[in-house]
Amino acid sequence: MGEEKHGMKTGDMKEMLEVFSEKIPTLLNSLTDAIYGKDASAKFGAAVADFYKTLKGSGMTDEQAFKLTEQYMSSLNLGGMIAKAVGRHREGEE
Repeated sequence: MGEEKHGMKTGDMKEMLEVFSEKIPTLLNSLTDAIYGKDASAKFGAAVADFYKTLKGSGMTDEQAFKLTEQYMSSLNLGGMIAKAVGRHREGEE
């Protein structure tokens, strides 16, 4: 059997890493498609357009509606939120 390191045998660790190396690329591809795929992009665009139209319909100026729509888009951007979270974590923030 393998040497024990941090409470786990090296053979177990190797097996776990092999499983991760097989599963993670598929998971990342699925996640990317869900975030950036054709259908997701169309839904995102429609949601942003509806939001902007609602703001304009309520009497906001173009500038006010645009600024709020930018914020709305940022809040819906899962990829951007993940990148920010990873960046903060790397900088030691949480």
